[in-house]
Amino acid sequence: MGIYGQDWASYQPSTPDTTGLSFVFVKITEGISYVNPKWPRQRDHAKAAGLVWGAYHYPHMANHPHGEADYFLDQVAWRPGDLVVLDWEGYDDANRGVPRPQQAAYKESWLRYVKGRLPGHRVGMYCNVDYWLHVDRTGFYGDFLWIATAGRPAGAPGIQADWLFHQYSDAGVDRDYCHLRSVDELRAWARLSQAPDPSEDAMPQWITGRVEPGPQPTVVLVPAGTAWNAHPNRRLHLGMDQIAPTSPTGSVRVAIHDGTTWRAIRTVDLASAQGTVDVPLTSGDVKVSLQTPDAGIVYAVETW
Repeated sequence: MGIYGQDWASYQPSTPDTTGLSFVFVKITEGISYVNPKWPRQRDHAKAAGLVWGAYHYPHMANHPHGEADYFLDQVAWRPGDLVVLDWEGYDDANRGVPRPQQAAYKESWLRYVKGRLPGHRVGMYCNVDYWLHVDRTGFYGDFLWIATAGRPAGAPGIQADWLFHQYSDAGVDRDYCHLRSVDELRAWARLSQAPDPSEDAMPQWITGRVEPGPQPTVVLVPAGTAWNAHPNRRLHLGMDQIAPTSPTGSVRVAIHDGTTWRAIRTVDLASAQGTVDVPLTSGDVKVSLQTPDAGIVYAVETW
């Protein structure tokens, strides 16, 4: 049981056949210079047919991910329930020469930055099995994973990860499957922005910021409660806000407060971890303090 959709680009007409479809993803941008000229009509056509609509960006990963993300996001007047996707693959001329560690870092930075700009939207990632198994380093895909394994049966992509969408065919047009039971269920899931304001027991998935040199204001976590305790994994994710072929340098002094005392005071060396590192948190942690002598460090307090 599941629902079916497609993904469209400029290769498709402005008003493709929507018979039997529940959702559509439309390519908006590529790099920082290309916009699909058909995307507004494709979006309007899909929404008029009652489909859940998502938009995706194809990257040129030699560029800075934030600049590309801004170029993509600024094309669209985003509406509640619109899905947002990074089409993470790089077999073309623009990406073939970009080192794979840099491609992996691009993905991490783009997804976190876009979620920060659109916290009320589901932000996810498309990739194929090759990129998922051989380029990805963290298993991080934002709010959802859209996996491509053309030629396998719909709904059987052959991976262990918790995927939501499966591109199972590229014959004529890219065809997709979602394991949710109905378009109404998908629409309800997508309309994250319509959720009520969180209570103190609702630990948000994202608390993000940028750390400049010197002591920083303390990051105050939402008090421990049912939602926070329900997450088996909690972490402070640190990384350098730069994308380069060489490993970045940087260090951050991290202290964690458990409601009584500061503990786990240590310096995290980002260079030895190739630019990113995770610091485990527990359900009782209420504050994190950061300090660094280096510029350009970003953090995200996450649960999943």
